[in-house]
Amino acid sequence: MTSHTSADTGFDSERLDRLYAFLADAVDRGLLPGAAVQLSRHGTQLDARSFGRFSPAADAPPMQPDSIFLVASITKPVVVSAVMLLAERGHLLLDEPVSEYVPEFSVNGKEAISLRHLMTHTSGLPDMLPENQTLREAHAPMEEFIRRICVLTPDFPAGTGIQYQSAGIAILGEIIQRVSGLSLRDFLRQEIFDPLGMHDTALGMAGLPSERLSLVNVPTEQAGTDWGWNSDYWRNLGAAWGGMFSTAGDLTRYLRAILNGGELDGVRVFSRATVAAMLRDQTTPVPAIPVEQKAAHGWGLGWRLAPATGWRYFGDLLTPGSFGHGGATGTVFWADPARELTFVLLTTQPAMWSEPLLGRASNLASASVL
Repeated sequence: MTSHTSADTGFDSERLDRLYAFLADAVDRGLLPGAAVQLSRHGTQLDARSFGRFSPAADAPPMQPDSIFLVASITKPVVVSAVMLLAERGHLLLDEPVSEYVPEFSVNGKEAISLRHLMTHTSGLPDMLPENQTLREAHAPMEEFIRRICVLTPDFPAGTGIQYQSAGIAILGEIIQRVSGLSLRDFLRQEIFDPLGMHDTALGMAGLPSERLSLVNVPTEQAGTDWGWNSDYWRNLGAAWGGMFSTAGDLTRYLRAILNGGELDGVRVFSRATVAAMLRDQTTPVPAIPVEQKAAHGWGLGWRLAPATGWRYFGDLLTPGSFGHGGATGTVFWADPARELTFVLLTTQPAMWSEPLLGRASNLASASVL
């Protein structure tokens, strides 16, 4: 689809310019090395905009609107949506135990953990393995991460709390491979990315043009290593919890497909029932989850739901029913169904430094709607 300017899409051009000026100023002040942003409304995409440089180096070339970014945990809802494809095709049920598909997982108190628990961050698993960095330093294959997750002891019984957990998404990726017979990379490409025309998106960099890949301004502990976000090892690992590479334009297409009930440009990828289930509040109705956790962290299936008091990426102005996710490399994307609005902001400044900036940009995007 041809991109458009703000004049014919229901945006206030003056307020939209405030968003672009805010990002340009953040670059000028040294808060962001580089970024790309894109909005859409009523199914029509604005032109993507880029700011700053391709890498943190002072002499790096300018960032481009179609630059490729490591999007980190934006990977998570995409992987969950792949599991949902298997569910809608009759290959699995969400409330079945994980051990139905990964038998070796069923040890050390994890017998009752279901696929739904993994999708909603209610499994009790930790975010990362305690030995996460050690494994990365050793260039461990994904099989070793899976093996170690399978012998973990959960922090609390499944369904009694909310705790963000990359480990659970890793297991969902393993389930996709065992049920489909395809690698997770190939399943995502064949069943989601190619049908939606997301040709600059992949789990891992394999097949993508490396000359368009922006570099993350990595924290001190990753600088100069061969295992950090900018390393060949991480680019090729294909981590289900955070190893996807994409562009602002491709992620806009993905959000538009979800807003449109699973279809884009005449190609249906997800059923309407699947999309409705993913966007339904899954955690508020669970009686054993503490009330304060429900208020701070509302989850659909793979999607964070707004409003979420414990999370600043979305800003303050999204309407109830909005959904999205963010990533540790400094990325956020969300959709506001009531306004038929999508927002993608990809930066190279890790969220440990840029999260408030991402939330403020989200506010500017929300306020730009007429």
